[in-house]
Amino acid sequence: MYKRIQLRRGKDESLRRFHPWVFSGAIQQIEEGVEEGDLVRVLTFDGDFIAIGHYQQGSIAVRVLTFSDVEIDDEYWHSRLQSALQMRKAIGLVTDHSEYSDSYRLVHGEGDNLPGLIIDVYGNTAVMQAHSIGMHLMRKQIAKVLVNVMESRISNIYYKSETTLPFMTADDMNGFLYGGSNNNIAMENGLKFRVDWLRGQKTGFFVDQRENRLLLEQYAKGKRVLNMFCYTGGFSFYAMRGGAELVHSVDSSAKAIELTRENVSLNFPDDARHEAFCEDAFRFLEGIGKPKANGQKPIASYNLIILDPPAFAKHRGALHNALKGYTRLNQKAFEKIEKGGILFTFSCSQVVTKEHFRNAVFTAAALAKCKVRILHQLHQPADHPINIYHPEGEYLKGLVLYVE
Repeated sequence: MYKRIQLRRGKDESLRRFHPWVFSGAIQQIEEGVEEGDLVRVLTFDGDFIAIGHYQQGSIAVRVLTFSDVEIDDEYWHSRLQSALQMRKAIGLVTDHSEYSDSYRLVHGEGDNLPGLIIDVYGNTAVMQAHSIGMHLMRKQIAKVLVNVMESRISNIYYKSETTLPFMTADDMNGFLYGGSNNNIAMENGLKFRVDWLRGQKTGFFVDQRENRLLLEQYAKGKRVLNMFCYTGGFSFYAMRGGAELVHSVDSSAKAIELTRENVSLNFPDDARHEAFCEDAFRFLEGIGKPKANGQKPIASYNLIILDPPAFAKHRGALHNALKGYTRLNQKAFEKIEKGGILFTFSCSQVVTKEHFRNAVFTAAALAKCKVRILHQLHQPADHPINIYHPEGEYLKGLVLYVE
């Protein structure tokens, strides 16, 4: 069957608590011939079976697929994907009538007991992304089973792993595994957005902010809104539907600004309330309220600001600098927001805990000499579930703050 990996003495404790990772330092011996992406049987020091998973070189050596001694075949994939779909049905995200919302995460890695695999659904297209070589090698088998599980719900499967497996050089890192439609308009809470699964970040849109965008809409009426790190403008067009007085979207990527303008126009064509700026975030924040060098009017003041930056720390070694970055960014927002304003601030760095992030924002408020009250503590939505045995899966955290 599968080749074997034997653990060091006493290194099976985390697996007995169903944690889905085996770290390289826990391994005593790897059977000859094991290659990256292979399925392996993990044995205790005494030779007892404990798990099956994908092997990969690096700190996380095995990502566990099952703690049962079973074959990883079509029946296995069908069971796991069916379980993921059933959960989304149970929470009301997948229904027979999807005109209002047809976008959700179907598979969320460890949260759905499928470490290394992400599947987002946008309308009738599923976008699949591998974060491990093992999942990459099994992509066609998974896609075949996914079509069967989803039945008529999807007509296309697009595979997009060029940026998540950058060390691989295969020609088939991006492309359709099934179907091939170019219709990339999806719906979220009654709003349209264009999904760039060809060149966009992640799978093309950030569905994990769906509920937080809806909350922002409730606060937007009559506000002057600044959406920093806007990417495709999700928070911006929710703010506009909420009745914002003006909405400014800022991102350093020209492609993101182009997508933001397209998404705003899909929902609010020719609406003069919105303007987009391709500029560095800190430079833009520093310029609020100051005259421009060309003599133009100063940038408007804002009483609702969204800070949703990309991950400042992708590994534990970058944590210290990331926290300094969050403090600096939030301090600048506290200094620039109008009195009585509201700040939505987020971190999507997995290694930054809720406590880390809250302390960074607390430090920023103290440095800016602001009185701040916490209105909401935010997190990822239910279609991004956290495996109770894998607390590292709680990656998105946010605060809604009232700034006196």
